[in-house]
Parts: sequence; C-alpha cells; structure tokens
Amino acid sequence: MRVILFTGKGGVGKTSVAAATAVRCAKAGYRTVVMSTDPAHSLGDSFDIELGSEATQVSDNLWAHEVSSLHEMERHWAKLHEYAAEVFATQGLDEVVADEVANPPGMDEVASLMWIKHYAQRAEHDVLIVDCAPTGETLQLLTFPDAAKWWLDKIYPWSRRAMRVARPVLQPMMRLPLPSDEVYASLKDLLLDLGGMRKLLTDSSMTTVRIVLNLEKMVVKEAKRAYTYLSLFGYVTDAVVVNRLLPAEVHDELFQKWQLIHKRYQAEVEQSFAGIPILNVPLFDREVVGEKMLSLMAATIYGEQDPAQHFVTGNPQRIDKDGTDYVLTLKVPFVDRSTVDLSRHDGELYVTVGNYRREIVLPRVLAGRDATNATILDGELRVRFTRRDAKAVSKS
Repeated sequence: MRVILFTGKGGVGKTSVAAATAVRCAKAGYRTVVMSTDPAHSLGDSFDIELGSEATQVSDNLWAHEVSSLHEMERHWAKLHEYAAEVFATQGLDEVVADEVANPPGMDEVASLMWIKHYAQRAEHDVLIVDCAPTGETLQLLTFPDAAKWWLDKIYPWSRRAMRVARPVLQPMMRLPLPSDEVYASLKDLLLDLGGMRKLLTDSSMTTVRIVLNLEKMVVKEAKRAYTYLSLFGYVTDAVVVNRLLPAEVHDELFQKWQLIHKRYQAEVEQSFAGIPILNVPLFDREVVGEKMLSLMAATIYGEQDPAQHFVTGNPQRIDKDGTDYVLTLKVPFVDRSTVDLSRHDGELYVTVGNYRREIVLPRVLAGRDATNATILDGELRVRFTRRDAKAVSKS
C-alpha cells in the first residue's frame, strides 16, 4: 500500500492538494482512500459532500474519511475512556460533560495513527492519502510512536507494578478512583499499537511526506522547519507543492507587487529544497471545490506524472563504515551545530534539535562502541563511533 502524508501551515490549501491527489489517483485506477487527521475537518467541504466517522465512497475507486477521536476512543479504548470519565465525575462534573471531556489530549493524533495502521493492515486500498493537521499538530502526530515506545519501555512497567501494590492501601483513602489492571491492559494495547506504527510510517518504500506551502515568509520558514523535523524522525519528504502562484499575465499594480514577493521566495524555496521536486499550482479564478476543480488542480500539479510514485527515494538515516570506525548519518537540513544536542544512555542515542528530541536505538554494531565525534556537513549530522578506548562524544 502506498501512503502519502500532506502537511503544511494552516491555510495554504493543503486539504485541496490532498483531495486533488486522491481524485487523480482514483482516476488512474488506484483504489484510493483520503483521510483527514485535522480536528477541524474540511475534507468534506473540499469534495462538497458530508463525511462521517467511517469511510464514505465519493466516486469510483475513491473513498473519504474524517476521523473522529471521540468515536475511536469509545470503540477501541473503552476502558481508558470509562476511567477518565469516572475521574472527572468524581470531581463534580456533570456525568454527560465528564463523558465528553474524557478524551485525553492528543487523542486526535492517536486515532489518526490507528486508522493509518488499520488501512495498511486491511490492504483493501492501493493508496492512502492523509490530509494532516497544520504542521505543529502533524509533528506531534508523527512523533507519537517514539513517545509511545519510551513510555512502554521506561514508565509503564514500573507504574503498573507500583499500582498493584499500592491500590489496596491507597484506594480507601482516595477520593479519585485508581486505575485498574484492565485500564493498564488497555493502555498497554494502545502503546503497542502506536509502537507498531513506527516501522510503517518510516518505511520509505511505502510512506512519504509532501509539504504544501505558499510563497510567503512565515509559510516558507515553517515549511523549512517541518522538513528539518521530519528528516530528524526518519520521514522522507518526496515533494514540495507551491500553491496559489499568481499567473504571469496579471499586470495589476497590486498583483505585480505580490509577484515580486513570490519571485523572491520562489528562489529561496528552490535553493532550500534542492533535490526535491517542486510542484507549482497557480491561483485559480474560482474556488477549488468539487471533483471537477480538484481534477483540474491535480492536472496542474502532476501533469502526466503518476501522483502515487515516489518522487524521491532514499533514507534520512544510514550507517557507513570508515576504516575501523562506523559513522551514523542523520539528515537534519537547515540546522547548525549550535542547535543540536547529543546524549548517550546505554544502547540509545538522544538527538535534540530545537523543541524535538529523537531517541535512536543503536544497532549492536554501534551500541558496543563510543560516540567520539559529531559534525554537521551539508545538512547531515554525522556521529562517529569508535572502539571503547576513544574519547567521549563531542561536537565540532
């Protein structure tokens, strides 16, 4: 199954581009499902139809789905939902209100991840198009599998054992209900499901990300940050879609000024994303709503190309042998050495860039060595691993 994630700053036209890609894939004969992970869904508006919490057939070979976190929580993790509702109810909240607010923060992202996994496991479709939430929420979505693994390995076993011992003593003295073994079992299932997503999402033979942007300063800068963090977590960006380009034939004074702005940022985009196909979309003279306009948009984006193809192949992370040493290389575009922090604990390497930290489980060939040097060159972080008699990790 081919999985394509679309992300970008809010308002850049990401939903329209995702829907247009889905329409084009369906017309090419692929059984295609397009799914929205944005809590403020607009995918149905793009098709000009009503969508629900289950996949709805839009046309031949095409289904659309707006994920409901409340629906998913009640269906798959009822014990967690019931426990959270019970906790809120004991604090004086109305029973109905307690049930409504019982979804923990981040459940929109979790529900979205689960559906990506469901579609992949079912193998009923050829292509899955994911209309992601704006960039910040998308990064939270894509870092969830790493966070789930950390909780499952570090916190969950200790917490469950401690609760088994303490529950009989503490519960009579507590006003709040303490989590039962059933709640912990449900939590474990959830964490294991999330952990299983990591392999699927970072399998570049299956999944890639496409960044949608407009030629404006804040949008371009956010797109560059997104590319950095996506690369850090091992996601391959295989295209950048520049949306709403002003037509060259427009000569109005106001639009001429915007054309100059677009020209300046277009040069920056071409330089910043060198090596990644840049797909341009003009500003249309009408709203991009409904299959007819979505088909027109898709034609301008992809021309005669297959939208389901991999425009870029490769892996943002690799290990090379250099003499007796090994070098772990991680793609981190637009980053300088002052913004990168490295730490090592047992068989894990922690790489922090800005507000995001990635835990890299080192393979055996590296786990038994010392990380002695880290450099950044040509947008790549290169960490050298030598035998145990070498120095501790340093940045240069």
